[in-house]
Amino acid sequence: MVYQKIDLDQLGAEAALLTPTYASRSLTSGIPKYELPEESVSPQIAYNLIRDELGLDGNSRLNLATFVTTWMEPEARQLMTETFDKNLIDKDEYPQTAAIELRCVNILARLWNAPESETATGCSTIGSSEAAMLGGMALKWNWRKRRQAQGKPADKPNLVMGINVQVCWEKFCRYWEVEPRFVPLEGNRFHLSAEEAVKRIDENTIGVIAIMGSTFDGSYEPVKAINDALEHLNGETGWEVPLHIDGASGGFIAPFLDPQLEWDFRLKWVKSINASGHKYGLVYPGVGWIIWRSREELPEELIFHCNYLGGDLPNFALNFSRPGNQVIAQYYNFLRLGRQGYRQIQQACRDTAMYLAREIAQMGCFELLTDGSDIPVFAWKLRDDFADQNQFTLFDLADKLRERGWLVPAYAMPKNREDLVVQRVVVKEGFSRDMADMLLEDLRRAVAFFEAQPHYRAKSSGSHFHH
Repeated sequence: MVYQKIDLDQLGAEAALLTPTYASRSLTSGIPKYELPEESVSPQIAYNLIRDELGLDGNSRLNLATFVTTWMEPEARQLMTETFDKNLIDKDEYPQTAAIELRCVNILARLWNAPESETATGCSTIGSSEAAMLGGMALKWNWRKRRQAQGKPADKPNLVMGINVQVCWEKFCRYWEVEPRFVPLEGNRFHLSAEEAVKRIDENTIGVIAIMGSTFDGSYEPVKAINDALEHLNGETGWEVPLHIDGASGGFIAPFLDPQLEWDFRLKWVKSINASGHKYGLVYPGVGWIIWRSREELPEELIFHCNYLGGDLPNFALNFSRPGNQVIAQYYNFLRLGRQGYRQIQQACRDTAMYLAREIAQMGCFELLTDGSDIPVFAWKLRDDFADQNQFTLFDLADKLRERGWLVPAYAMPKNREDLVVQRVVVKEGFSRDMADMLLEDLRRAVAFFEAQPHYRAKSSGSHFHH
């Protein structure tokens, strides 16, 4: 009898080669969810495990609730992949990334009509929330310096804004001990007005927040009227109450589609503007921007200088380490698109939003609150006579659309109009007219389903828009 020596290494290699992907031991047993596993797994297995879990998430391209960019060109994605490892704060080690950030700041300052200067004042942030915090801090510090110079107390600051502001402004007030003075909704007024803002201003007001594109219905707030009201009030009192513009979405819409609209640094009392590069700046999350009117509007006390990374690094952002790829992607868009490209994309989004709004209004059971003619966002409610039938609610409709993969939020409006439930669509780059037609088809199918169910019990609440 002849014996052949078995090559165990070869046998192991063959076994690995022949083992089907999902028949491997690591994928036929459970894995720990809240503690580290004892043993390592191959990169392919780790990838498959996580990819399969993420399949339970919604499709981001069908998410009409989010304002965040869900599509970028392959070249932009490649640039982001290649620059994930660059820490934006290491400006001495990555001087060209720092130079590109500075270019973006200057591009935005000029886009928003800041007074001409050699170098604009601003920085990138992680989304508009951090940018809003920085803008709010500057308002408070400047107000406090004015009060101290006058020998007056500076212990009771307040901030005036509409109840429709993004929750980051509530956070700012709570974290930095500022009294929020919210203007509630009233009737069919769904945002701040100049008249209501002035009613709440006093000598302790650090500023007024005006929104270019309300999250709730997509409408611009009347920035010019608020500025003019402040000009009159400040002239009478000497208070110098400034304006900060939350341009999270509209900051990248109005300059291209509404160039004659005065909302930016053309107005005397606009001292700072924040915007989200990862919204209509067309960059994947998360990057935001804060720009001040001039260097004098950024208090020196908010700037920190450090040299342990090499060189003098002035820093006035809240976050420190973060990837530079988001800024690189923003600059890619500026370079790639220019004014013409941004105008074309934003106009296409607005056209699609207004088309959708018209079609939805013609369905008979809905009434528009806005039509997408400001930022490409619009909201609607059930017609009063239809809602009285209590056949279905917008929460039911949102659930029904989710069955087809669409994420179209239904939520109650804030204080004084909690009785009003609306649904909202955000149209972004990557949402084509063909996709809009598919959404309309599914909306009509959902309405027909409920109309065919006379005994359907309407849902009284659902996934409310959090505020």
